[in-house]
Amino acid sequence: MSDELRTLDDLDVDGQRVLLRADFNVPLMAAPAGGPVRVADDSRIRAGLTTIDELRRRGARLVIVSDLGRPKGQDPGLSMRPVANRLGELAGAPVQFAAGVTGPQVRDLSERLEPGQMLMLENILFEAGEARGEPALAAALAELADVYVGDAFAAAQRSYASTSGAAHHLPSAAGRTMEREVHALGAIVDRPARPLVAILGGTKIRDKIGVLRRFLELADAVCIGGAMCFPFLAARGHSVGYSLCRKDDVEPARAALATTRGSACGLELPTDLLVARWGQDGGSHTRYLDGVEVPHGWMGLDIGAESAARYAALVAAAGTVFWNGPMGRFELPQYTAGTRTIADAVASTSTMSVIGGGETVAALQRFGLRDRVNHVSAGGTAMLEFLEGRPLPGVQVLLRNRTGAYAEAPRP
Repeated sequence: MSDELRTLDDLDVDGQRVLLRADFNVPLMAAPAGGPVRVADDSRIRAGLTTIDELRRRGARLVIVSDLGRPKGQDPGLSMRPVANRLGELAGAPVQFAAGVTGPQVRDLSERLEPGQMLMLENILFEAGEARGEPALAAALAELADVYVGDAFAAAQRSYASTSGAAHHLPSAAGRTMEREVHALGAIVDRPARPLVAILGGTKIRDKIGVLRRFLELADAVCIGGAMCFPFLAARGHSVGYSLCRKDDVEPARAALATTRGSACGLELPTDLLVARWGQDGGSHTRYLDGVEVPHGWMGLDIGAESAARYAALVAAAGTVFWNGPMGRFELPQYTAGTRTIADAVASTSTMSVIGGGETVAALQRFGLRDRVNHVSAGGTAMLEFLEGRPLPGVQVLLRNRTGAYAEAPRP
């Protein structure tokens, strides 16, 4: 799909107003002693600088729009102003701030921009029409610019006014962040180097059943860890004790197991576990299980060393690796080993590795390994839906074969 994507290379932006849909949904924190609200983690802003810096160098006049948090109407605590301030610090240039999203005053600010200058709009979610994908809001956003650039892959699964609607009114293309995401994820589903090994963990099988089914078709091996493994173990008749295992997750797990019969893809499950029990004294007691029969009153909280080593060996021999979801409660020191073993294996491989999911990224950061993988996806839900094969509105609108008034963006 990356070959079908229009990119910044397809746009002439010199002197043009560019509506840049960025992903600046970052955490905020209040400064000590009642000071101004500041950005707590600017990694998403830093990631967006590649697109912003290139557009500014090429003479674009930038109108930047993003969502922030989950406001219900106008919420001063979720204003984009702190984000604009931090972007200005990182870019080394002032960022003008618009107190609104559309209207004559905002349009006037956009028209006064000089090449290389930046204007950030207020939180797009302050507008009720954003989540409804209202055509009127999409058209009003398009009036602020001459060109549209989509760079918010994490919001690409939404048919919102700013993520797909406005692009129908303007010549449009993907920013560099969007381009990298589509290229990395597309390589997994379209042309993976073999063997393709997927590591899936976390807590909820129902959130990942679609991507699990897809990988059972695409991959050479799928390794299951975290709480996700317990519905599979229950489906095979094992006792899971007090482990996280919803009854309505067992049947999807059983169906997934059935699809592997006679399949070239191997579905790997743990063969040993670390379990815990909370005593009457309020303390917890940890026990290693050389097996997967979890006793009554005990809860599985990590895969065992044997299982982790087996998964790591598959990673070491892989041509492509995808990892989403920790192998256990890694945030607790006594249940870190399984996730750490997989993280070390993924960081040590010289082959293509793609990591996604908030907890997985947090684990890599905790272990100091984030910079040692090929691609860390910012997608979340968008990433999973892309891998499942679902069309993402925010990506589809940037494809060369898109229908509409601007099916092809002008080339420089």
